[in-house]
Amino acid sequence: MTGNLGEGLALLGLGMGFVLSFLCVLIGSMHVMSLIVGYLNKIFPEKIEVVEKKSVNSSDDAAIAVALAAIMLKK
Repeated sequence: MTGNLGEGLALLGLGMGFVLSFLCVLIGSMHVMSLIVGYLNKIFPEKIEVVEKKSVNSSDDAAIAVALAAIMLKK
């Protein structure tokens, strides 16, 4: 029984070691990639589109009021 338990614990430690090392490599590579992307964003900045807001006319308000009144009369 002691042999199986020892082998199981060794396999457990080996598996957890591989997962931990993989996650450490993954975190390190993500950090390096974020530094690279940040540097590239300084060189090639993304253009931002400016969207102008359309002003609301009083005729639009009147049309909405008429539509709401028509809906309320049908009920």
